[in-house]
Amino acid sequence: MQYAAPEPVPTASYASSTVELGDLKRILVRRRFLILLTAALLTLGALAYGLLTPALYSSVAEILIDPQDLQVVTNDVNPSRVPPDGGITMVESQVSVVQSTGVLLKAIEATKLTEDPEFNGQGGLVSRLLGGLLGSGSAETDRTGKTLDALRRRLAVKRADKVLVLDVIVTAKSADKAAKLANAIAQAYLADQASARAKMATDASDSITARLEEQRKRVQQAENAVEAYKSAHNMVMAAGNLVSDQELTEINTQLSAAQSRTAALKAQVDQLRRSGGAPDATSEAMRSSVISSLRAQEATLVDQVSQLGTELGPRHPSMIAAQQQLRDTRALIARELGRIGAAAETDYERALANQQALEAKVAGMKSKSLDTDQASVKLRELQRDLEAVRSVYATYLQRAQETREQINVDSTNARIISNAMPALNKSWPPLPLLVFGALFGGLGLGTALALIAEYSSPTVLSSAQMQSAIDAPVFGVLPAKAGSGRRWWPFSGAAAAAGQKTDAVAGLALRRLFASSRRPPNWPLVPSILLTSPPEDAAHRGRVARLLANAAAARGSRVLFIDTNAVSGKKEPQPGLLDVLRGEYAFEAVSQHTAGSNVAVLGRGRQKAVFSEAQGVYFTQHMLAQAGRNFDLVVVDGGALADNLNASPLVAMVDEIVMVATLNSTPMRDVTAASQAISVMGRLPTGALLVDEAA
Repeated sequence: MQYAAPEPVPTASYASSTVELGDLKRILVRRRFLILLTAALLTLGALAYGLLTPALYSSVAEILIDPQDLQVVTNDVNPSRVPPDGGITMVESQVSVVQSTGVLLKAIEATKLTEDPEFNGQGGLVSRLLGGLLGSGSAETDRTGKTLDALRRRLAVKRADKVLVLDVIVTAKSADKAAKLANAIAQAYLADQASARAKMATDASDSITARLEEQRKRVQQAENAVEAYKSAHNMVMAAGNLVSDQELTEINTQLSAAQSRTAALKAQVDQLRRSGGAPDATSEAMRSSVISSLRAQEATLVDQVSQLGTELGPRHPSMIAAQQQLRDTRALIARELGRIGAAAETDYERALANQQALEAKVAGMKSKSLDTDQASVKLRELQRDLEAVRSVYATYLQRAQETREQINVDSTNARIISNAMPALNKSWPPLPLLVFGALFGGLGLGTALALIAEYSSPTVLSSAQMQSAIDAPVFGVLPAKAGSGRRWWPFSGAAAAAGQKTDAVAGLALRRLFASSRRPPNWPLVPSILLTSPPEDAAHRGRVARLLANAAAARGSRVLFIDTNAVSGKKEPQPGLLDVLRGEYAFEAVSQHTAGSNVAVLGRGRQKAVFSEAQGVYFTQHMLAQAGRNFDLVVVDGGALADNLNASPLVAMVDEIVMVATLNSTPMRDVTAASQAISVMGRLPTGALLVDEAA
C-alpha cells in the first residue's frame, strides 16, 4: 500500500531580517575584537603622537577696546557715538583687524620672525629640498608669505561673551617666544589703529585743503560781483553801508535836533512876547550871570540908599551919589534884559532858517534815494551771497586746521590691560586628553564599524529574527558546548547522555516540535524529523541531529538516525540510504545498531546510479512504513539541501523540517537561501533550532 505525501505548502514571502535594538549586545559581543582593535589602534596612535610631537606653549595678551573713543576736539574725524548694541559688533570686527595682514606684518617686522626657522618654513630638510626643487620668484617675499601663514596658524583671537576684551593667543615651541609674539601683535594692533586714524585725519585734511582754493575763488568772485555792481550804480559804501544812506541818516538826525531847538526857541520867544517885552521873569534872565551880578549890586545899593536916607537925608551928596549908582545899575539891568530878548529872537530866527534848510536837503536826498532802492535790493542779495560764501570758506579753513592738528593726536580708546607672560605648562599636545579621547573615540568608531559590518552582512541574532526570516517557530536554543568535555555525536552508552542543561533543552525542543506538528491523524508512517542548515553550519547541524536522537533514545524511544552526509572512510562505500532509495536494499539490511543504545544508524550509501524523484519518494514511503514497525522516531541529517538534491525524496515525506543556525554567526542570506531551497523542493521549514556558541 502506498501513502501519498503531504501536499506542498506554497512558498511564503519571508520578512526581511533586520538588526533590532535588543540585538545590539550580541552584535557588540560578537564583533568585540574589531571594536577593541579599533580602540587600541587609535589609542596607540594618540599616545605615539603625544610622545613624539614637540611641545607647544600658548601665551595670552588682553586688549580692552572701548567703543566710545576719546573726545579730543568737538568736530572729531572719528565720531565717538556708541552703537545701539553697546559696541559688541564693533569689537567683534576688531577680531578680524587683529588677524589682518597689516597688523601681523608689523609684528613680524618688529620681532624679525622671518629669520626664525619655526615660522619661515626653512626649519626642515624636506622644506628646504622642496624649496630648492620648486623654486620661487622672490626668496624674501616667499619667506615673508610663509612666515605670515605660519603665524596665522599659531594665532587665535577670541572675545568672551558680554565683555569688550580681546584675547590674543599665540602658540609656539618656546614659552618666551609665544609671549613675545603675543605682545608684539597687541602693540602692532594699537599702532595700526593709531596709524589708521592718523591717515583718516590726513585724508580729511587734504580733501578739505584741496577745497579751500576753490572756496577762496568763490569768495573773490562774490566780492568782485558786489564791487562791480556798486561801481556800475555809483553806490559808495562806508562801514558796510551806502554813503547816501549814512548821509540821509545823519541829516535826519540833524533835522530832528534843529526842529527841537527851533521849538524851544519859539517857546522862549512866545514867552517874552506874552510878558510884554519884559524878559525879567524869563529863565534866560534867571540863568544869566551878568543879570545875577547886577541884581546883587542893585540890592546893595538899595540898602545903602535906604541907610543914607535915614542918616544923611535926601539932599546929601552921598545920598545923591548912591541914588545915581542905583539908577545906573538898573539901566544896565534893563539893557542886559533887552539884549537877552533880542538874542532870543535872533536865535529863533536862525534856528528856524537852519531847520528849513535841513528839511529842504532831506527832501532832496529822499528823492535821490528813491532812485537807488531797486539797485539796493540787488546789492543786498549779492552781499548775502558774499556773506554765505565767506562763512563756508571760514568753516573750511577752521576745519582744515582742526583736522591737521588731529593727525598727531591718537583718539583710540584701546589699551593693553594684560601683557602676555611665558606659559609654565605646555598647551599641546594634551596627552591624557588625547589618550582618553582616542580610547572612547576608538570604541565609538569600532562600534560604528561593527554595526556597519553587521548591517552589510547581517547574521542570526535572536529567535525572533530567525522566526521572522523563515516564518516558522524556533523550538529552542542549544548551547554549543555540552559540558565536561563530552560530545554530542557518539551513539554509545558512555556518551549517549549530554549535559544536563543540553539534554533538557533537546527534550523540550522535541516536545515543542511534535506539539506543533501538522501530522494527519492515523498517518501510517513513523514520526520523522529532517534537519538542514546552511553549509557553514554543517558541524552544528550534525551535533544537533545526534543530540535529538540521543535525547529521544535516552527517554526510551527507538530511533532511526539517517545521515545523508556520512561517507565511509573505506575505498568502497557501504550500502546505505541511496541504495534503499534505488530499491536495491531494504533499510533493515543496511542500518547498523549501536551497541548499548536505542539508536540505529543508516549511512549515505553508494552514489553509483541516479534514481528518479518519483522512485525515491516511493521507496522513502516504503522505508518509513517499514521503520514504523521497529522504531518510534526517524531523525534525518539532511545536510545543506541546496547542495544535497539526493535528500529531496526525504523532504517530501518527513513530518518536520527543522533548520539549524548559529547565533551571531550564520548569515541571514544563507538562511534565506536554505529556506528557498526547501521551498523549491515543495516544502517550507516547520521550525528552527539555534546554537549559541557563547553559552
